[in-house]
Amino acid sequence: MIVQIYEVGSPEEARALAALGVDHIGVLVGEGAFPRELPPARARAIFAAVPPPAKRVALSLSAEPAAILRIAEEARPDILHLGAAEEALPAEHVRLLKPRLPAALLMRSIGILDGSSIAVAKSYLGVADFLLLDTHFPGDPQIGARGRTHDWRLSRRIVEEVAVPAILAGGLGPGNVAAAIRLVGPAGVDSKSLTDRADGAAKDLDKVRAFLAAAKGLTSATA
Repeated sequence: MIVQIYEVGSPEEARALAALGVDHIGVLVGEGAFPRELPPARARAIFAAVPPPAKRVALSLSAEPAAILRIAEEARPDILHLGAAEEALPAEHVRLLKPRLPAALLMRSIGILDGSSIAVAKSYLGVADFLLLDTHFPGDPQIGARGRTHDWRLSRRIVEEVAVPAILAGGLGPGNVAAAIRLVGPAGVDSKSLTDRADGAAKDLDKVRAFLAAAKGLTSATA
């Protein structure tokens, strides 16, 4: 079970998360339009502190190809995660963009709204290396980052019907991640809001440790 944690803000935090056993260490990268968004140079410095086998993930909420390419080229992540809303960055645009990206793997957020989300997920076959299934509210410029769950039955259908590894996100924390894994059966799980400190300024390592135990413990028990 892949465990992915956002949003990392310093090399020290990245090293601490890797030491706990986090598989994907995520940084929100951009020009400061969103809270805790870091410039590519700072993201690269954080990524330099991440030891293998942990993967370095750069999340871009931009829909502008030039901004996305700059993040990929300057931050040099292992995985480039595109989180802009589908209407701003549709699959056909991502398909055209992918050949211009460096060798990083590509993750695409899929906003889970209703049955139409399944068709959106299928449109990324042959384009995305990972799908991130997250809560989305119409009109939001980004997918997710609201700390809210969605209809996990829709995410389970995507896991069953779309042959792309899916990471489940949206309001997941130590208290509900095991139930989510049982119902959805994803390749991985993601947490941001519910593993933050109460002030939202950094990660709460005790919460991350509990999240890992719940996610990885379930995998071990059912293997």
